[in-house]
Amino acid sequence: QVQLVESGGGLVQAGGSLRLSCATSKNIYSSNTMGWYRRAPGKQRELVATITSGAITAYADSVKGRFTISRDNAKNTVYLQMNSLNPADTAVYYCNYQRSFYTAWGPGTQVPVSS
Repeated sequence: QVQLVESGGGLVQAGGSLRLSCATSKNIYSSNTMGWYRRAPGKQRELVATITSGAITAYADSVKGRFTISRDNAKNTVYLQMNSLNPADTAVYYCNYQRSFYTAWGPGTQVPVSS
């Protein structure tokens, strides 16, 4: 099993930046996809960004050009750099690990964005 722990969330003003980190309990160097998802108040969880072990990335349209996902396999950590934040980005952000039919989630970190 893989344990994930997110960090880096917190209150930020509109226009500001945050970097989220996701530390994993196992090596993530091969054959997996890491991702960030979010759940805004009263809404369903949605995909934010993913990155494969080959560093191929994908983003939700709402965050393209503002958010950047990256991974450091040596540190078993995935990052989400969030710039130009706006109140619509307010959510609990979750880290996800997926390999074949196995998936794991972190407990989430809150990101409130004030206007």
